[in-house]
Amino acid sequence: MRYFIECAYLGTNYAGWQIQPNALTVQEEIEKALTILLKEPTSLMGSSRTDAGVHAYTQVAQFDRENPISDISQLIYRLNKILSQNISIKQIYLVPDDFHCRFEATYRKYEYRILRRKSPFYQNMAYQFEMPLDVPKMNEAAQILFKYEDFECFSKLHTDVKTFNCTMMEAEWIQESEDLLVFHIKANRFLRGMVRAIVGTLLEVGLGKLSVEGFEKIITDKNRQNAGRSVPAQGLFLMEVNYEL
Repeated sequence: MRYFIECAYLGTNYAGWQIQPNALTVQEEIEKALTILLKEPTSLMGSSRTDAGVHAYTQVAQFDRENPISDISQLIYRLNKILSQNISIKQIYLVPDDFHCRFEATYRKYEYRILRRKSPFYQNMAYQFEMPLDVPKMNEAAQILFKYEDFECFSKLHTDVKTFNCTMMEAEWIQESEDLLVFHIKANRFLRGMVRAIVGTLLEVGLGKLSVEGFEKIITDKNRQNAGRSVPAQGLFLMEVNYEL
C-alpha cells in the first residue's frame, strides 16, 4: 500500500530535504518519526529535493507498507507531537500502488520572497534586498520564459538529467506589501537551482544591468555562466505540488 504525506517545514536549520551523511535533513527527521510510530522501518521518497535553507509550505513524499494505517488522523497528531516545531505534517492519504509523487506531479509552484527593507518578522524567511528595482521591466523579462522550454542556462552545472526542458505555467513578480516583493513561478518540473538562478538574473534586469533582450539571449545561449548569480536560499518556498488523482 502506498501513502502520500504532505508536510510543511522551515528549512533554516536543515541541510535540505534529502538524506545526507553527517547532516540534519527534513526527510531523515520524518522517517525517524514514522519508524517509531509505525513500529517498522519506513523510508520516504520526496516530490522535490529542496536545498539547504529552502522552506516548504507544501512538500509531498510517499512511503509504502503492507498493512493499512488504522487511524490516519491519530498518526498525524502523534507525528506532530514528536517532530520539531520546524516541521508540520498536514495530510496523509492512500494512493494507487503505482502512483509516484515525483513523476506523477502535474506541476510545482515556488515563491521567492524579497524583503525591501529590514524587518525582524522575516528573518531567515526572505532575502533582504533594498536596492531600487524596475519591477515592470523584471516582469517583462519574466514573460520571455514562456517562449522557451530548454532552461539549461539556469541549471546547476554537472546536473545528471536527461533533459533541461520545463513547461512554464506562471512567472510573475507581485508587490504583496510595502516591504515584500514576491516572485511566483509554476512549471511542470524544475531543474536544480533553477528558481534561484532565474531570480538572480531577473534582479540584474531590475537593476538595469541586463536588458530584456540580454535576458532572452542568456536562455538561447544555454550557458549557466552567462546567467546571474544564485540568490540566497532563505527566500525560496516550495508552495504547491499538484496531482490528478
